[in-house]
Amino acid sequence: MFTLAQIQTFAQEVRKSRFLAMAGPVASEAEAKAFIAAHSDPRATHNCWAWRIGQDYRFHDDGEPGGTAGKPILLAIDGHTLDNTAVLVTRWFGGILLGSGGLMRAYGGTAAKCLDAAAKIPVVVTVEASVACSFRDLPILKARLLAIADVRIAAETFTATGASLVVVLPAADAPAIARMLTDITRGQAQVTMPD
Repeated sequence: MFTLAQIQTFAQEVRKSRFLAMAGPVASEAEAKAFIAAHSDPRATHNCWAWRIGQDYRFHDDGEPGGTAGKPILLAIDGHTLDNTAVLVTRWFGGILLGSGGLMRAYGGTAAKCLDAAAKIPVVVTVEASVACSFRDLPILKARLLAIADVRIAAETFTATGASLVVVLPAADAPAIARMLTDITRGQAQVTMPD
């Protein structure tokens, strides 16, 4: 599964209508809605869109006949095995009706060509773990954690005896990372993993 590395655009003309696709990475429904709102053109005839985040997805035809715009855009996202992705296809009507099949090909095709050109990165499934450690062990723990790809320290709070970290770990590597943290602190660090 992949997501986009950055925002990508693609424009084409189909029978005198101008289509502009804009695709970008999103991490939540709120981000997807914000992406669509930020890039929609109120002067355009239609701003059709789709997004997928895990098992959640939405699509919208924005006045085009039902199923001719948003669903083909979603199919382009799924056809590229993408997740955490939103795609907006804006249409400026050129005076020639495209028909249902033509609209599906135009919206889905514009989205697909945009996604073909986009740089993609793997989606890393993560889990949050809590790590409690002494002040003495804190520098080595942080250095070791930050040296691992896709690991992020989300929060750090201090207690009377040390620190408590909330750490985002790649799910596949989480058990090995937890063992490493316990080993380098000689069993002193307490690592709590989600169930």
